[in-house]
This record gives sequence, C-alpha cells and structure tokens, in this order.
Amino acid sequence: MLLESGAVDDRATIERLTRLGLTSYEARAYVALVRRDSFTAAQIARTAGLPRQRIYDVLASLVEKGLASARPGTVVKYAALAPDLAVERLVANRRAEMAALERDAGEIIGRLGPAFQAGRAHSDPLEYIEVLRDRGAINERFAELQAGVKREILVFTKPPYATPPQENVEGIEVSRSHAARSVYELSILDDPATAAGVRRFVEAGEEARFVEEVPLKLVIIDEATVMFGMQDPMAGAEELTIMVVEHPALARTLKLAFNFVWDRGLTLEQALARREPGANGALAQSA
Repeated sequence: MLLESGAVDDRATIERLTRLGLTSYEARAYVALVRRDSFTAAQIARTAGLPRQRIYDVLASLVEKGLASARPGTVVKYAALAPDLAVERLVANRRAEMAALERDAGEIIGRLGPAFQAGRAHSDPLEYIEVLRDRGAINERFAELQAGVKREILVFTKPPYATPPQENVEGIEVSRSHAARSVYELSILDDPATAAGVRRFVEAGEEARFVEEVPLKLVIIDEATVMFGMQDPMAGAEELTIMVVEHPALARTLKLAFNFVWDRGLTLEQALARREPGANGALAQSA
C-alpha cells in the first residue's frame, strides 16, 4: 500500500494536496499515479489503499480536474499529469476561488455596510427591559442585581416574596457594605420568621420604614436600574411578573416616589408600638 512504502513523505504530500483543493482520496490516488507511467483502476485502488467501489469516481474527478488522463484499451489505464503542471493548475484554481471570494466579500460589504451604519442610529426601545415570570429566574436576577450594587439599594418590600427576607443572605451582606433603605408593610411584622429576618437586616445596617401598604414591589439600584412587580389583577395573589429596566431617568423618578413614601413611614420602634402585643412580642423575642 502507498502509505506503507513512503509513509512520512506521502502523508505530508497528501496533506498539502488537500490544502490545494483535492479530496484525501484524490490526493492519495494522484500520489499513487505518479509512481508509474500508467495504472489500471484496480492497481490504483490497491496501491493507494482506496475502496474499490469508490476508485472510478475518484479517477473521473482527477481526469475532470486535468490532473490525470485515461488511456483507452482493453483495460483502461490512467496516467498522472506531471507534478509541476498539476500543482500549477491547482494553485491557479485556488487563486480563481480566492478572487471569487474577494469579489463576494466586497459585494457583501457593499450591501450590508450601509445597513449596519444606519442601524447604529436606531436602538430597540425595549432592549433595556426584561420581563421575568419564573420564580427561579426572578431569584437569580435579583441576586445578580444585589451583587452588582455599587452605592445604594432602595427597596419596597411586600408579598408575595420571590425570596423572603429571612432567606435573603446576599441582601444582608449588601446592607453591611452599602447604603440600604427598605420600606415594609406593617403586616410583615405579624409573621415571627419574617419579622426576625427584617430585624437581621436592620442590625446589619439597613434603614427601615414601615407603612400600612406599599404601592408595589420595587428595587432601585444606584439610580440606574429598577426592578418592580406588575401584578395581574386577573391572576392569583401569588403570581409574580417582574420587570427589570436599566434606565437612569426612570430610576431617579421612582426614587422620588420612594422618598415620598419613606418620609411618611414609621421607624421599627414606632411600628412595633403600633402592632398588637402578640406581634410586638414575637419580634422582640427574635431580637
């Protein structure tokens, strides 16, 4: 077999011929052909180690590419074109292909370039808006936003909770290292576990206020990004639809609304004084 008689050189030559445009079968057949004046198809298949059922197609392709010729007779034999002429022909074909590619590339640039430039002047008005409904996705996005806080986080907290205060470990860390203010509904103090979670936030450094009703679930981060809940009036109370909007003007506007509610809220001590003795006691015991 061919690859047994000149193994290293044959493999290197075959690799180069394939880079010039031949298939591996064509390259192996051509290398076999140059070793004699002529070969039958069966001899080439045996010498090159090619499948007998493929050899006629391979030889026909070499003849069509001008790298071999067929010699009619009782048994058709095939002869290789001289290597210098064969390689020159392959290189010429490659140059023609490259010239065609360059023409195609120029046409593509000419057609798409103006559209690209025009597109820079237009932005999708909704590209900075995300809509989340899956509770797991909401939790992941909220965790990402908390982790990205640089200066300040403002929160309107109300049920239903994607992450209840007592489970929001990341939020505790943010409260220790950044300015954090939250407005809660007074009813949050009725549940001992949730009340204890709020207490941990306050002890970590969060400033808290309490009101009878928070208008909506809202997070404002660094006056740049907002995350808020949009409750479907036809859906159940536990349904969550959360929107995340990266828009500084909107964030600053909502911060004005946040401060309006904040200024009218009760401190933790004032809120405790307003609750029933049982709820007051539950929070006091968790402290």
